[in-house]
Amino acid sequence: MSLQLIPADQVLERLSTFSTVIDARSPGEYAEDHLPGALNWPTLNDEERHQVGTEYKQINAFEAKKRGAAMAARNIAAHIEREVMDKPKDWAPLVYCWRGGKRSGSLSLILDQIGFKVSLVEGGYKAFRAALVTDIPKRLQGLRFKVVCGTTGSGKTRLLHALAAEGAQVLDLEGLARHRSSVLGLLPGQTQPSQKAFDTLVWDALRGFDPAREIYIESESKKVGNVAVPESLMAAMRASACLRLELPTEERVKLLLQDYDFFVKDTAFFADRLDTLSQVRGSEVVKHWKALAQGGRIPEVVQELLVLHYDPTYLQSIERNFVQYPQAPTVTARDHSHEAMRELAQALLA
Repeated sequence: MSLQLIPADQVLERLSTFSTVIDARSPGEYAEDHLPGALNWPTLNDEERHQVGTEYKQINAFEAKKRGAAMAARNIAAHIEREVMDKPKDWAPLVYCWRGGKRSGSLSLILDQIGFKVSLVEGGYKAFRAALVTDIPKRLQGLRFKVVCGTTGSGKTRLLHALAAEGAQVLDLEGLARHRSSVLGLLPGQTQPSQKAFDTLVWDALRGFDPAREIYIESESKKVGNVAVPESLMAAMRASACLRLELPTEERVKLLLQDYDFFVKDTAFFADRLDTLSQVRGSEVVKHWKALAQGGRIPEVVQELLVLHYDPTYLQSIERNFVQYPQAPTVTARDHSHEAMRELAQALLA
């Protein structure tokens, strides 16, 4: 046998050296989080895992192991027939399950017996997760961030996308979180990643950056929707140099009407989301906004939301938390369009 057991901290460094990364856990476990780029080859699917686990705990452990072995053998055979037949002899996969035990061990044993050079994550996903959490602060050492600050609708995300298109290094936390970071920031039809998956996405992005070049990032709060930004990243952002992006209010309203067009098309949905602001703005104010929205006067609602709610809250937070914000140079785009943001990005990188 040539199975290699690799400590989780070494896996962090060697992840890109394996031919394929294989997650032998159930689809539900895989969906919650997995190693970057991992493929899911379940040794037991969710229902089988539940059946075996229940029998193991409540009926008979030995009988449960036999039933689980039969299920695992069938599943592993299907994976090999589907995925392995075209693999060359030098194919070198990395395999893991929850704690590096039976599920990944069963799959790895058969792959090893075929003649492949197989590696196992020592301690499985659980150990990898612990190593990743420890590694994020280390990854941040030596990285230089430039924080794009600006009130809601000023085009921060559009500028980040334009900078990325021009070749700049960008960490788009809202993109990773699939959320626009405010109480109205959920994206219809998109589910946010779990906290574990978000942490993995952040770590995966950090490991790809060149420390010699600065990284553009948006001024976020501690949470983006339901996921929390890693504390060490939050501290690094708040200590970093800033840019102050400004747009006239009328241009910000136009931008938001474009980016949140689903609220324009579905005023009932918009009115429902406005209810989340009742606790901070009062029921009468929210009732007024809902009446405007239902009457088709959404631009007025957006402008009032900016002036009365978002701007005061944002400015207080940014001045309190981002220490270099008072010295930040101000940059402006000629309007809210993507083309204007592209021109601004080119000017910033020139």
